[in-house]
Amino acid sequence: MDGGLAAERCRAVAKLTLHQLSKDFGTGRPAVDAVSMEIRDGGFLALLGPSGCGKTTVLRMVAGFETPTDGSILLGERVMSDAARVVPPERRNMAMVFQSYALWPHMTVAENVGYPLKVRGVTGERYRAKVLEALRSVRLEAYGDRRPAALSGGQRQRVALARCLVTSPDVVLLDEPLANLDRHLRGEMEDAFREFHARSGATMIYVTHDQAEAMALATDVAVMADGKLLQMAAPDELYARPEGRRVGELVGRGAVLSVRAAAGAARHFDWQAVQLALTRLDNAPSVDLLVRPQDVHIGDGGLPAVVESVVFEGERYTMGLRLGDGQCLRVHWRERLQVGAVVPVIIAGGWRL
Repeated sequence: MDGGLAAERCRAVAKLTLHQLSKDFGTGRPAVDAVSMEIRDGGFLALLGPSGCGKTTVLRMVAGFETPTDGSILLGERVMSDAARVVPPERRNMAMVFQSYALWPHMTVAENVGYPLKVRGVTGERYRAKVLEALRSVRLEAYGDRRPAALSGGQRQRVALARCLVTSPDVVLLDEPLANLDRHLRGEMEDAFREFHARSGATMIYVTHDQAEAMALATDVAVMADGKLLQMAAPDELYARPEGRRVGELVGRGAVLSVRAAAGAARHFDWQAVQLALTRLDNAPSVDLLVRPQDVHIGDGGLPAVVESVVFEGERYTMGLRLGDGQCLRVHWRERLQVGAVVPVIIAGGWRL
């Protein structure tokens, strides 16, 4: 980030803490159910989950737009919400980016970006300098005199980001901001978000149902379902070692096999352990084993499997395979195989859920 705004960000940024946060709209099932997490200073957290899982409600409670039914929200030592008090949104030093961009159509780009400063009474040279610097941070300094209608979807999203940055917020909240963009623009904007995070130094919370976005952007990913927090970890940790079947199915592509393994068996299975688990006939307990497509190989010495489907994905084929016991796998392969063909399959690794 450039000079002036960077100087204002030199103050310590405190971690954001959610403790047993709940929200019940009176439907008989809480929208958010006792969610606890810590978002580190300057971290980039993605809240990931299917529609209706409670992630946007969490975001709105952090912003101050919804009042928690129970639990607390703290920014550093400062209580934002608890049973006794609720700090209003305008006093939280947070900024929010919406799917719709929420730009004023009758204002220029510069006026949209500067509006939060105007509300705070910032005028004159300081106002102009901060607006220009915010526009530079998203590479739109040449667009200040244009109206939003003259911009592309990606450019409008950049204006919304600049408007966030202009007030030097402690926390930036993003509610599925790429949902209205096509695939090409989403890729562009992912780069813009990464750069924005690096420049601003702000803590960011990003709500999405798109696991690829979450994995590409965030320093940490929190997976939610049915109002509950299932797991929170760095993207690579979450992908490699998901906790439970629901997280395994929500994060990445893969198949969950039902196998038999001794109580206390290691979480990671190599090929020898997978073979034993799939073929043993004793009374060992049944467990769920997550197998990623990249850990499935076609080669001599493997278990027989029938090719059931073939999808061309450009640089590779993805094929559905059915094992002898009826369970199904996916494999990424460089060559197209015929549906109905029987091939030897080696499962090089799996993770016990």
